[in-house]
Amino acid sequence: MRRVRTLPIVVLAAALVATGAGTVSAALGDGDARPSATATTRQAPVDPANPCTAPDAAGLRCPDLMMRRPFGLETDRPGRGRVLLRAGNSIENVGAGPASLRGRRVVRGSKFMEADQLVRRADGGTRRVDTAGRLEYKYGHLDRRYWKFHDAARFELWALDATGTKTTVVRTGPKVAYCLRDLERTRPGLRGTPRREVYPACSTNRERRAVTLGTSVGWSDTYPPAYPEQYIDVTGLRGCFAYVHTADPGNALWESDEGNNVAQVVVSLPFREGAPRGRCPGREFGQRYRKAGVATGAIDEAWYAKASAELAAGRGQK
Repeated sequence: MRRVRTLPIVVLAAALVATGAGTVSAALGDGDARPSATATTRQAPVDPANPCTAPDAAGLRCPDLMMRRPFGLETDRPGRGRVLLRAGNSIENVGAGPASLRGRRVVRGSKFMEADQLVRRADGGTRRVDTAGRLEYKYGHLDRRYWKFHDAARFELWALDATGTKTTVVRTGPKVAYCLRDLERTRPGLRGTPRREVYPACSTNRERRAVTLGTSVGWSDTYPPAYPEQYIDVTGLRGCFAYVHTADPGNALWESDEGNNVAQVVVSLPFREGAPRGRCPGREFGQRYRKAGVATGAIDEAWYAKASAELAAGRGQK
């Protein structure tokens, strides 16, 4: 049976008394996690079993996913009066080790795989850790289906009050699954970042029984606004809102820091390009997305041709 990530404190306490900390650590994945500073964005409760914040975490090289601010916001009108507000997003690994998941199919023919996390050890080895994460065979770019990390991100639109404080979630986006791959080396100065990609384009083979996904230190998996499901439906909305992106909202992947998974921008609806937030109050946070040192709104599609070429040449995970 797979372990559920969030466990009642009473159960943990009882287990500690009954078996001792060492046994519980082995059974749960050991460790303790710091509370997130972004609880109002509906990040899942932190898990006391996180090995990346445990007393022996110094022996691990854990990942740290960071979400960049939503970028390239633009409206899309697909018809029947619908208005979609699209945005690009970039999930970056700024930790000390790769964010790597090894999925394996448990039920034959299922579109899901259960995933363990492969955590790099300081001695160069790898520690396999149980997670509640899943991989999903999901429709994506180029009319293909890929094995992706399910619930890797969440798009939310929050209403803002007169002070710019978030009050309620009014809409959510459909996009939740992402590949996790080395697409763009955004942090070449980070210690341990590889010069070349380690994790290639995601597998498109439905028959695969096991798949490995990952993002190396200093690399990002980035998606432009025009990609499938990169939107929130804002039809009929008026007023001030926060457009929020959250990486790993269910805390399915163990990290050294859960406090930088959320980023947001303020928008005024109906949306106006050139004046996206109008006179709306509210704080924007998260590092801005930049490509080649230039703030990017419109994404060059040729930049993404690399993934297609890899798949065509057989260099991706087939």
